[in-house]
Amino acid sequence: MKTVVLFDGVCNLCHRTVQFILRHDKAQRFVFASQQSEIGQQLLRRYGVPTETALADSVVVIEGARVWLESDAALYILYRLGGVWRAAAVLRFLPKRWRDWAYRLVAKNRYRLFGRLERCMMPTPELKKRFLDAL
Repeated sequence: MKTVVLFDGVCNLCHRTVQFILRHDKAQRFVFASQQSEIGQQLLRRYGVPTETALADSVVVIEGARVWLESDAALYILYRLGGVWRAAAVLRFLPKRWRDWAYRLVAKNRYRLFGRLERCMMPTPELKKRFLDAL
């Protein structure tokens, strides 16, 4: 089963996160779409995630009928990557409100801290099959 990662396509932090996942996802479990794309918007609507919430959260993870937001999404990505990254799942035992507070703080300031792209990233030809909005 593929895990869908919806990311803010103009966010440098999100772009780096996608690059990190692509580098470490040897099993190719993840596929991606920018939230600004037509397919990204369709998936947000289908799973009942308001667009303003999604972009504020900066990453939405969908697998099967489940949706993860905020710190849960980030930790689930690390868990699904497996290997040494799975160890980060221990952070799930911190209170969710603390994790989400820290996540929101970074998400709220992500453009100021990491910059903003002029347009959504374009995958290389060999990576296009991993991007739902590039098919």
